[in-house]
Amino acid sequence: MPNPAITLSHISKVYTNGTIALTDFSLDIGEGEFISLVGPSGCGKSTVLRIIAGLGKMSAGNIAWNLEPRKLAFVFQEAALMPWATVQENIRLPLKLAGISNRAACSAVAEAIALVDLQGWEKAYPRQLSGGMKMRVSIARALVTQPEILLMDEPFGALDEMTRSKLNSDVLNLWLQKHWTVVFVTHNIYEAVYLSNRVIVMAARPGRVVADVAIAAPYPRTESFRSSSPYHEYCQNISHALANVPAPHSATP
Repeated sequence: MPNPAITLSHISKVYTNGTIALTDFSLDIGEGEFISLVGPSGCGKSTVLRIIAGLGKMSAGNIAWNLEPRKLAFVFQEAALMPWATVQENIRLPLKLAGISNRAACSAVAEAIALVDLQGWEKAYPRQLSGGMKMRVSIARALVTQPEILLMDEPFGALDEMTRSKLNSDVLNLWLQKHWTVVFVTHNIYEAVYLSNRVIVMAARPGRVVADVAIAAPYPRTESFRSSSPYHEYCQNISHALANVPAPHSATP
C-alpha cells in the first residue's frame, strides 16, 4: 500500500437523536489511491465523506493527515448549479469565494473546462445542459481549486447507464493524469470494481468496515476489463461480502 494520505482511526458518529451512524470505523487511505465505499443505504458512507471533508463532526476517533486537508474538493450527488450563472461562472465560484479575481481565475477555469471536455459550452446555462453535462460542470467546479484529495458522493447515481459508463472512464483518465487521492461513494458494485484500487464494504447501521477488497487489475482500464473473468470475479466477491454482512450489534439488556 502507498504511504497513507489519510488515516481514520476508530471513528464513531452518534446523532443528537441517538442514531449511531458509525462505530469504530478505521481506514487507511493511501496517497494516490482510488477507493470506493459500498454498502446498504444508511450504512454511513456519506457520513464518512462529510467527516473527512470537515462538513460533519465525529463523536469519537481521530483523523491523521499526511496530505494538506485544505487541498480537498467534494463532488456531491446533485450537481447543484446556480441556474442564473453560465458554465464558466459556476466553475469559477470556488475561486470567487476565495477572493481570487476573475482575471487571475481565468486560466484555472479554462483548464478545468478542458479537463471535463466542455469547451464550447462556457456561456451555456444549466437549463441548456444534459444531466451528464451538468455533472461535468460540478466536477470541473471541484477541480478548479487543483485539489490533491477528491471526495465523490454518488455523483453518477441519477444518470443513465451509457452516460454513467462514459463518465466513469473520464474520471478514471483524469485520476491517472492528476494522481489525486479519491474516495468515491457508490451503491453500484460494478462501478466500484471498474474504478478502484480497493473497494471498502460497509455494514448497515452502525456503519463499520467489514471487508477491504484489493482490485489488482492494472490501469488503464478499458471496456474489455468489464467483460473479463477477473472483473466478474471481483464483483461476485463483493456481492458475497455484502450478502454476508453481519447483523448490527445489539445492545446488552
